[in-house]
Amino acid sequence: MERMPVLFVGHGSPMNAIEDTEFSRGWADEARSIPKPKAVLCISAHWETWGTLATAMPHPRTIHDFGGFPEELYRVRYPAPGNPELAREAASIAAVGPHPVGLDKDWGLDHGCWSVLRRMYPEADVPIVQLSLDMAKTPSDHCALAARLGPLRREGVLIVGSGNIVHNLGLIHVPSGDSADFNKPFGFDWAIEANDKIKRLIAARDLGGLANYPSLGRAVRLAAPTPEHFLPVLYAVALAETDESASFFNDRAVAGSLTMTSFKIAGAD
Repeated sequence: MERMPVLFVGHGSPMNAIEDTEFSRGWADEARSIPKPKAVLCISAHWETWGTLATAMPHPRTIHDFGGFPEELYRVRYPAPGNPELAREAASIAAVGPHPVGLDKDWGLDHGCWSVLRRMYPEADVPIVQLSLDMAKTPSDHCALAARLGPLRREGVLIVGSGNIVHNLGLIHVPSGDSADFNKPFGFDWAIEANDKIKRLIAARDLGGLANYPSLGRAVRLAAPTPEHFLPVLYAVALAETDESASFFNDRAVAGSLTMTSFKIAGAD
């Protein structure tokens, strides 16, 4: 079977799930540019656990894990099916030694997952499994786990990391307080610097440099004050094979301290 690409998506504001923005259009365009997957395995910044878990229910619920947005957003349901068989396979190949991957029946699809996939596959006809971020793992551990998922790409599975390269909500700049202004183009100098530095490492497939991101200087430490939005970057890069490269899209800073920069890992056309 043809090898599926890998995506990292900067998901940003949940309002991208319902608003027509350059970012939601970018996600839809990307979906049209690749083969339709048999299933999606999503690693979202918004599901952190002790130990790695995979959602294994046939009908995952839509989780509205945010606050302060219009009521319209909370009414959205994304009824994509789950895929318990894929969950079991992913758990089996991702496990190593005495560290099994658990099967979860309670979580569902958080907004790091459904807000993006709703725009990519609006018919909700692609089964989805989420894989959690184990808070006990080091960045290098996450890279090793990600690499073990590679065989799924030749089974029609699209692996998607969802987070943000730059994500510092403590320094966000939205003077109006209006959620619509989250997508206004603007980035602090340090955010642009960090985004460019990480992009260079992604393009070079420098997994060691990326895994040691806190050592990359003040700008990167400001960009990723906590790890959860950055770790999905590692999953995408760790899955790159020797003949593949990264192509960037939605490459823009917003609200001062967020970047929507996304990329695809794929071979030459």
